[in-house]
Amino acid sequence: MTETCSSEPRPVRTTCPYCGVGCGVLAAPDGTLRGDPEHPANRGRLCSKGTALGETLDQPGRLLHPEVAGQRASWDAALDAVAEGFRRALAQHGPQGVALYVSGQLLTEDYYAANKLAKGFLGTGNIDSNSRLCMASAVAGHRRAFGEDLVPGVYEDLELADLVVLVGSNLAWCHPVLFQRLQAAKASRPGMRLVVIDPRRTATCEGADLHLPIAPGADVALFNTLLRHLHARGFRSTAPGLDAALTAAAGETGLDPALLATFLDWFAQTPRTVTLFSQGTNQSSAGADKANAIINCHLLSGRIGRPGAGPFSVTGQPNAMGGREVGALANMLAGHLDWDRPAEVTALRAFWRAPSLATGPGPTAVELFRAAGEGRIGALWVMATNPAVSLPDSEAVRAAMARVPCLVASDCTRDSDTVALARIRLPALGWGEKDGTVTNSERVISRQRPFRRWPGEARPDWWIVAQVAARLGWAEAFAWDGPAAIFREHAAVTALARPAPRAFDLSGLAGLDDAAYAGMAPIRWPVPRQGEAGGRLAPAARFVPTPFRPPAHATDAAFPLRLNTGRLRDQWHSMTRTGLVPRLMAHHPEPTASLHPEDAAGLQPGGLVRVESRWGSAVLRLKLEAGQARGSLFIPMHWTDRFAPAARVNAAVNPAVDPVSGQPELKHTPVRVVPAPMAWHGFLLARRRLAPEIADWAALLPAEGGIWRHELAGTDRPAEAFARLRSLVAEPGAAWVVLEDAAIGLHRAALLREGRLLAALFLGREPELPPRDWLPGLFGQTAIGLEARRSLLAGVPADGPPPSPTICVCHGVSAASILGCGGGDVAAVGAATGAGTGCGSCKPEIAALLARMPVPA
Repeated sequence: MTETCSSEPRPVRTTCPYCGVGCGVLAAPDGTLRGDPEHPANRGRLCSKGTALGETLDQPGRLLHPEVAGQRASWDAALDAVAEGFRRALAQHGPQGVALYVSGQLLTEDYYAANKLAKGFLGTGNIDSNSRLCMASAVAGHRRAFGEDLVPGVYEDLELADLVVLVGSNLAWCHPVLFQRLQAAKASRPGMRLVVIDPRRTATCEGADLHLPIAPGADVALFNTLLRHLHARGFRSTAPGLDAALTAAAGETGLDPALLATFLDWFAQTPRTVTLFSQGTNQSSAGADKANAIINCHLLSGRIGRPGAGPFSVTGQPNAMGGREVGALANMLAGHLDWDRPAEVTALRAFWRAPSLATGPGPTAVELFRAAGEGRIGALWVMATNPAVSLPDSEAVRAAMARVPCLVASDCTRDSDTVALARIRLPALGWGEKDGTVTNSERVISRQRPFRRWPGEARPDWWIVAQVAARLGWAEAFAWDGPAAIFREHAAVTALARPAPRAFDLSGLAGLDDAAYAGMAPIRWPVPRQGEAGGRLAPAARFVPTPFRPPAHATDAAFPLRLNTGRLRDQWHSMTRTGLVPRLMAHHPEPTASLHPEDAAGLQPGGLVRVESRWGSAVLRLKLEAGQARGSLFIPMHWTDRFAPAARVNAAVNPAVDPVSGQPELKHTPVRVVPAPMAWHGFLLARRRLAPEIADWAALLPAEGGIWRHELAGTDRPAEAFARLRSLVAEPGAAWVVLEDAAIGLHRAALLREGRLLAALFLGREPELPPRDWLPGLFGQTAIGLEARRSLLAGVPADGPPPSPTICVCHGVSAASILGCGGGDVAAVGAATGAGTGCGSCKPEIAALLARMPVPA
């Protein structure tokens, strides 16, 4: 096959690789990009991560050549090794001894190829996706209520609704473009109301009319209460299952009765209501019941499939929906076909010419890695994901992968905790190089087009799968000449269920030629052979009883706090892309554990704490937040061995799963928080990145100008650590300028050569250290003068106060600039400083800052 890339001088229309909003991007080969004003998802908007995509294209750490057992190999040798590993595992364990673990980062065509190989030809249901950690509970809820995995609504419904209810969704940070669409609609229609249901007071709450700080895990209790309230108000439905749903145990919400009554009345009185739910709902041992409890309320009130009304699940990954369409979850078949319908299984077996088609579902993600840990998996292929970081009880997951005789990883980066464990490493294409399709949360299929050349020996994921299949004897079934051929086959599969009533239908696209596929505009399914492409869906539905169950491991006297994990505004998954962009690190530069001040007795704010559970622990910097619910703890899930190995929080997360969906309980782990005593705390700024092993605790982050900032702490003697760290960055011809007083624990030094700053090192006994955000600017100077050297060691800029934390990443605006600009509201601050006028993700924080300002006398 031949390499493909665009030679057109005009920007290429492609799709963002981050969240499930599915924003259109206009991109050029040099990395210049902007939002696509013609794409229906974003209409030209991009979030902070999207605007920084161009800065992620030429990062170090690309996996450019195949490797086997740590040595560079040819493609033939590596593919032969994969095939032999799977052949040996099949011979020893049978189809249940081989497995694939795939990702919402794959394009639909890649996903389809992987699922066809696993279920159709390896004959195993042992393929699951990291979407299991994201949207599996929503899928289960949809299938129980509608008989099929479908999202009834469209994004426009958020703008048409008179009431929008966000459940388990920090929309301002996790789906910023949708949040901006919602905020714009609210500004144009002041009567529109926004309710946020979340134990935490997040950035999204700043724009809400009502925040319901629900007890963790009590979503089912709230919506069961709402269902009964709606029934008492006279709402009726002929859909089956209502009586059982009404009599399901309600449970306690933990809400103030007045707040609860307000919400119940608003929902009952507002026909145009959208309830949007996301990971905070799904990542639960009762996630499927939470989804169905929400759907039940919309079904009883008749608010499904109408403009401005419906339950709306938003996905976390760019192609989580595409993976569901091709059946890449362990319990699904391609094209929404169903194992419970024998005729559909027969039709798929015949279409694929796959006599060994898997006879039933395989284990879900947590079960799959447990099987690996028990020695029941002989070959495991991980594609475009990092389970060594993302799965709960991650130390057990790492041990499980280490036990697999043939562990294969396909990825575009070698700097992944999972890739580091793999025996066979296969270089895949990254964003900007891939060619295929993705499906967003509103069922819109968009093209992801290449605008960069393939680097090194990297190849498409579907091609890698097809090459392995050919070596296993199935070349004819995988003889595609490009992604268009795979898409046509995928679309044809969706017609196999006809005439069964199935909404998912791409049969109208099964005849696309290569040119039509190349130019395909965004289109929403269903796309039948006759008729127009789909809009809102009004499926036949049934009520599902959802008796309240407390979260798994709800109480534990030895571990009195509840750990909730989640995302940061400017970071993505395990930070392989975003973690190397300095401005995306500026907003939240260290791994932190957020705790309510009244839960922090005996703990030092800003100090290091150890968060312990029955499964593991993590060490992070303590951050006190009044918006954090009492008795709970919030920790971002992004940190890895590369950036902060001791802060990998999923090592402590419990592996309990939803019994229906198999989705892990990532929002509720019993933990305790204890001090992590250190003899010293410090930071080191240098022109190169050092290994995190240089100290007992380390967090490494890039700063502007190619500088690396190392936040450090250790248990050895401060003076010894000070000398050891200086020796690590010493250079020929350079000299140290030192300010040291061991008696009071002050150790500061700057490394200079001909006046040029090479490194800066600060150590102290306490975690409070001088600000360092201003120091990278000194590294850019040809030579720093005497006054600058004095101010450097003093820890205070010579020409004014040190910078305050960055709030607006798009325009680099600090909190001090926002507070000092004289603007009385968000719009005035934007006019004065530019803050909030880019992607808009920081607007809630600007509003919160202004709200805390003292009112002038």
